[in-house]
Amino acid sequence: MRRAYVSFLLALLSLVPLCSSYGADAPAIGAAAPDFHLTDAAGKDTALSQFKGKTVVLEWFNPNCPFVKKFYSDGHMQEFQKSARAKGAVWLTINSNAEGKPGFIPQSDAASSAAKMGLEPNFLLLDPKGSVGRMYGARTTPHIFVIDGQGALRYAGAIDSEASTDSGDIAGATNYALGAVDALAQGKPVSPSSTEPYGCSVKY
Repeated sequence: MRRAYVSFLLALLSLVPLCSSYGADAPAIGAAAPDFHLTDAAGKDTALSQFKGKTVVLEWFNPNCPFVKKFYSDGHMQEFQKSARAKGAVWLTINSNAEGKPGFIPQSDAASSAAKMGLEPNFLLLDPKGSVGRMYGARTTPHIFVIDGQGALRYAGAIDSEASTDSGDIAGATNYALGAVDALAQGKPVSPSSTEPYGCSVKY
């Protein structure tokens, strides 16, 4: 009981206030997801449009965030990524933390950071100016967006239903990210299509 209460408080303290001005023009569910170009950990340009025809998962990321560590420390997020790719989806992990802020990853350290977290370098994208994060209205790490093969946004929100920092809660949670990938793979509507994200605030 005490652990659940502490996790709940951490979630509340880490969330960005709903009145935040950035993301005011974020795409609505069903609307076209904005295209973007970002550099990956290997220094190569990656565009959302190059994955046209595939489901794409965008995951906002901060290696220092306890909510992110919850999923990465025991390999859970890496398994989610592999599962999504096995179904033909593309999973892109985006770091929008600004230089000088907690969680910022410089290009020179990106490849080693990707390796440390068990990520493939071409799937870790750097957004130090926060332009893509603001474009999508990304507020937390993690914050998940799922885009269908036609380029429409079909899900935005939390990765799962348990807003805690305890990895023990993952097994019993409803995984919204993989649920959206599964629904799209089966040609079904995504439900829920939006939830309230939880995690550490993106450090713009």
